[in-house]
Amino acid sequence: MQTKLYTKDYTVLCSGYQLRLPLNVEVLIPEDDSVRLLSHILEGLDCTKLYEAYSSKGRKPAVEPKTFFKILTYAYMNNIYSSRLIEQACRRDINFMWLLNGQAPPDHTTISRFRKHFLPQAIDHLFYQLVHVLHDCGEIAFENAFIDGTKIEANANRYSFVWKKAVLKNEAAMFEKIEKLVEAVNQEYDVSFSVAKDSLLEDLAVILRFLEEQRLALGIQFVSGKGKHKSQLQRYVEQLRAFYERQETYNFHNQLLEGRNSYSKTDPDATFMRLKDDHMRNAQLKPAYNVQISVEAEYITGVGVFQDRNDTTTLIPLLESMEENLGRRYENIIADAGYESEENYSYLESKGLTSYIKPQSYERSKTRRFKEDFSKRENMQYDPQLDEYTCHNQKKLRKTKVTYRTSATGHRSEITVYECEDCSDCPFKERCTRAKGNRRLMVPKRFIEQRQKSLENISTDKGIRLRVNRSIQVEGAFGVLKTDYGFTRFLTRGKTSVTVEFMLLCFGYNINKLHAKIQSGRTGMALHPLNQAA
Repeated sequence: MQTKLYTKDYTVLCSGYQLRLPLNVEVLIPEDDSVRLLSHILEGLDCTKLYEAYSSKGRKPAVEPKTFFKILTYAYMNNIYSSRLIEQACRRDINFMWLLNGQAPPDHTTISRFRKHFLPQAIDHLFYQLVHVLHDCGEIAFENAFIDGTKIEANANRYSFVWKKAVLKNEAAMFEKIEKLVEAVNQEYDVSFSVAKDSLLEDLAVILRFLEEQRLALGIQFVSGKGKHKSQLQRYVEQLRAFYERQETYNFHNQLLEGRNSYSKTDPDATFMRLKDDHMRNAQLKPAYNVQISVEAEYITGVGVFQDRNDTTTLIPLLESMEENLGRRYENIIADAGYESEENYSYLESKGLTSYIKPQSYERSKTRRFKEDFSKRENMQYDPQLDEYTCHNQKKLRKTKVTYRTSATGHRSEITVYECEDCSDCPFKERCTRAKGNRRLMVPKRFIEQRQKSLENISTDKGIRLRVNRSIQVEGAFGVLKTDYGFTRFLTRGKTSVTVEFMLLCFGYNINKLHAKIQSGRTGMALHPLNQAA
């Protein structure tokens, strides 16, 4: 016989309940709580694209889409990322209950479905609306874009790697085996089949059809199992089919790589990157995404999620995405040395933007070792009229030819080649060059001019202040997101879902930042003074 203690309805364990006031949970929420600010701002956003993501037919959404977006944003504001923990908060936390406004708490499956299937179509529109709201209230001026990136680990097995180099190596080795096998088939049946790398699957299919016709004509039955003797024709067919299947696998790998050097089998959109895991900065190779943000006045104003390991190729796509979504351009672009390239400089020039990118050689150029290294082009005398350099041994390096270099993104750079007149008896040759012949210089003149202009920009009083603020604002934002918010690994998989997840995090970060600046009386402050930065 069961006692009261084992009943599923625990209300029978109590003798009775007293009705308590207040019935409205709103009176329990402080007047200066950030949830009120969040609700006010989101009520003013246009959620048309979010509602369009739902079908006009079928059941009504379990929770109003705008309310659902409030719940997810508030969850990310409070470091709650798991759909199960968000469900739990909706049932227990009065702030979430207040946002629900009497609607039934959604379960974790509904939360996950909303984040994965409905938000991707509207998250960009909603996020950049928030940026415009910050501009309208005087917090953002669209003047200084502080840009930086970080790598965040993907939700994937770290041992599920596929390397492009290994795929190409194995594919080439298999092609040689196929050529030998096809040659054996040609000799066996007096035919002249050939295979090409570009049409390998089609060529193998033709040969397999021919062998099938031979099998039918000769009445050969394929056998299997222990003790059964396979005919030579069957061996040819089995080998060719195995090569066909392997080539399909290689084609699948190459399609997923799409110019990358690696990808993860668990999350094919993730690329293997070196992550600095511990305080000793020991790099670990793990599947990850390269996340880029633009910050102004401590607010995140632009977001980009990339599969490239290098920051250099992410600057232009990030700025173009921001211009498309915001409908306007920033005036000053401030970034560290990882973004320096001729292509990026040329893009900023074409758009009329001022570059404050630190040259890659900036820190090294200030060291005594660099200044005393006479093999460096920067330490050689240059005559612009004669267009020639003078080395440490007073020999002339004259222009010999002009060549061109094309980057992975297709940008074409002009390289001027200079060669020393004679290095044969130079006593400094071993310290100047490893070449057997004369010393050569590869000089990208346009890039050098652009680098010098950017160096002059960051050396001004304004440039110094902007450069110091870049370290405070954008690196500080990543510090908050990864350390204070504890967001060091994505929960979802695929580039689309990962982008939604990170933009939700940035949305919540901006609301928290606005709330903190309002409460501390720091609204309207775009830049930190230098003495405060120190």
